[in-house]
Amino acid sequence: MASKGLMAASTKPLILSILKEGKNYGYNITQRVKELSGGLLEWSDGMLYPVLHRLERDGFITSEWIITDSDRRRKYYSITESGKKELIMEKENWLNVHAMLAQLWGLKPSF
Repeated sequence: MASKGLMAASTKPLILSILKEGKNYGYNITQRVKELSGGLLEWSDGMLYPVLHRLERDGFITSEWIITDSDRRRKYYSITESGKKELIMEKENWLNVHAMLAQLWGLKPSF
């Protein structure tokens, strides 16, 4: 299990990366994170939705209510052009940190 600090720091790039794959809704985002991490990261609704609201307020994502085939309303989120630019910056930052830690720990970078 990842530390709370690492989980908090990784929410923005993870959410933006998942939404870059296509529009998605909250529960499915948490399941995708769980799947990608092999179960190491499990996000709660209480952790996810404040981040989604902040990303929307910052203009990195948008949301829309969609009626599903089963007549259920579901809020879907999509990445904006501004969000795609932010994701590029986030990726550069994470890769830089990864490279520094790999160097300090005597590891060969995996990218």
